[in-house]
Amino acid sequence: MALFRRRPAYGKPGEWYYCLKHHKVEEGPECPAKDRLGPYPSRTEARHALELADKRNKSWQQDPRWNDPDADPDADPDTGSTAE
Repeated sequence: MALFRRRPAYGKPGEWYYCLKHHKVEEGPECPAKDRLGPYPSRTEARHALELADKRNKSWQQDPRWNDPDADPDADPDTGSTAE
């Protein structure tokens, strides 16, 4: 009897993921969610997961709502005003 059991990975067959641990595209629940990006609707989209993540990160870094040191953390991101 094994002392530790492998926890099941969650996902569905037909969903595609990019595994950060193995650096490969996988279908369905092969690796734990903490090691995956996805799900993606196709193998091709999963293959480009790192490029998509990089593009999104750059976009968020340029967004003043996420990167403005002078911003009021309680301000509404759409109006810039605070509710009092």
